[in-house]
Amino acid sequence: MQVEFQQIGKSFPGVRALEEVSFQVAAGSCHALLGENGAGKSTLGKILAGLQTAETGQILLDGRPTRLDSPRAARAAGVGIVHQELVFCPELSIAENLGLHDLPRRGLRLDWTELSARAAALLRRVGLEVSPRVRVGDLAIAQEQLVQIAAAVGLGARVLVFDEPTSSLGRAETQRLFSLIRELQRGGTTVLYVSHRLEEIFELCDTVTVLRDGRHVETRPTRELDAAGLVKLMVGRALEPVLLPPPPPPSRVPPLQVRHLSLPGRFRNIDLELQTGEIVGLAGLVGAGRTSLGETIAGLHPDHTGELRIDGAVTRLRSPREALRRGIGLIPEDRKQQGLVLPLSIRQNSTLSILDRLRGWLGRLRAREELELAVQARSRLRIRAPDLDTPVHRLSGGNQQKVVFARGTLANCRILVVDEPTRGVDVGAKREIHELLVELASQGTAIVLISSDLPELLALSHRMVVLHQGQISARLSRTELSEETVARAMTGLSQRHK
Repeated sequence: MQVEFQQIGKSFPGVRALEEVSFQVAAGSCHALLGENGAGKSTLGKILAGLQTAETGQILLDGRPTRLDSPRAARAAGVGIVHQELVFCPELSIAENLGLHDLPRRGLRLDWTELSARAAALLRRVGLEVSPRVRVGDLAIAQEQLVQIAAAVGLGARVLVFDEPTSSLGRAETQRLFSLIRELQRGGTTVLYVSHRLEEIFELCDTVTVLRDGRHVETRPTRELDAAGLVKLMVGRALEPVLLPPPPPPSRVPPLQVRHLSLPGRFRNIDLELQTGEIVGLAGLVGAGRTSLGETIAGLHPDHTGELRIDGAVTRLRSPREALRRGIGLIPEDRKQQGLVLPLSIRQNSTLSILDRLRGWLGRLRAREELELAVQARSRLRIRAPDLDTPVHRLSGGNQQKVVFARGTLANCRILVVDEPTRGVDVGAKREIHELLVELASQGTAIVLISSDLPELLALSHRMVVLHQGQISARLSRTELSEETVARAMTGLSQRHK
């Protein structure tokens, strides 16, 4: 099915999201939609999927103007979407979530056997080995992302919008998704693919459209562009890579040591040291235990076994609050569920971790000091918003992520666990976050960096620890780091320096 956008316009309070955007998507193509956060990519995808309504312009499907004023209307027209943000009912099972649009019945009762069989078939298509009866709220983010992809594929849509589908996926899961997209294309499905990972664009997409500040910049065949050219189209300038300086000499007593750390069902017998000013990358496939290990270090899982030492002293962290008091902070994987209070402002979210320090006489908040700190954080992180009282839910994904970092940096943590720091952010914001991590390390912060983006880990890690099925499969120095060595260790094919 051919898709044509004609003069699409859309506004939100205080911002013009799309300004007369026009271009065509060829039938059966995989068409990339690129731009910085706030460029209008997700808004355009949501308009196509009936989640939002354009104020001006129209959409043509196979040359016919089509009214897509609701998700139901979009589905009826053959359009589906894989959302950037996860949108399931967490208390329901996978099977129930996948079947909500068409629940099978046997007489007056729900046919659980048929519902589970349908869900199992969809899970097999995306390569997710988990029971359809598992509650969605019990899944890891990457697993939930795969379920969401399964849901979109199950609709049998002729046009599919993929909005940052690999933001939580590792390399193996990403390759499985790419195979699925190619299979869909061979069946005639048209794909509109939104991503900030440029290597994916060149591997998967035949055509690229670039938006900037809500306006159409250019539509060109992918073969006519390279990564530097795409970045320049998106941000209007060339971006130089961030250089990682060497860490300071190791201290006799590292700020963080873990010995035989285990969490039932997640990871076991982990030994790890973290030096001042060092960035240690934590790599692994989905389910390897990376996030659970980071959360345990940051006090989220007090039921762990093994030993955790801070500055050489054995410590039992019973909560994230206690970890913060000991100088350990967490930039969580899921910014919306764990990192932000979405209705609150930028100012309020930025200072959430230091409210105790901002309490004055009779427990009153020192509002002027809070504002000054928030202003400093906004300037340092280049958070783009009308003002500091803007609710966080109105910000783009990249700016939301910067607010999470503002909270973490204002807490002045000596040890920082950073989980998927650039998930769903554009190339410009990604570079700014990389610069911040290098700056924090150069100032003495010890950082555990967890990422599904292997090039990001390779660029920012002084050394790397690789997990496979909950255990360390390799410890790699800076000189040993390469995509091949890390990938082999992630799949358990290499056991180096365990």
